Amino acid sequence: MTPETKARIDSLLKDNKVMVFMKGNKLMPQCGFSNNVVQILNVLGVPFETIDVLADSEIRDGIKEFSSWPTIPQVYVNGEFVGGSDILIELYQKGELQQIVEVAMAS
Repeated sequence: MTPETKARIDSLLKDNKVMVFMKGNKLMPQCGFSNNVVQILNVLGVPFETIDVLADSEIRDGIKEFSSWPTIPQVYVNGEFVGGSDILIELYQKGELQQIVEVAMAS
């Protein structure tokens, strides 16, 4: 990953409490896993931003290296990697995701 790509990722994470690196965007997810993440965050009513990795190969490759996580989507809360679609579903079902997001919004 180039220093410029790392700086872009760092900036996105700093500027957005909830950031999703996904295929498509929150209005038009381009895969089922990305859609799952968008639906969960919408149900929680939390403001979040997305970046379309399909439109930016440097970010698509860079975020995988950044997180040491091989798949997309990737969800970050307060700059911390939370997980992908399966982990978000599990955290949501346990009621833990709501707590994570509420703490982030309050900070």
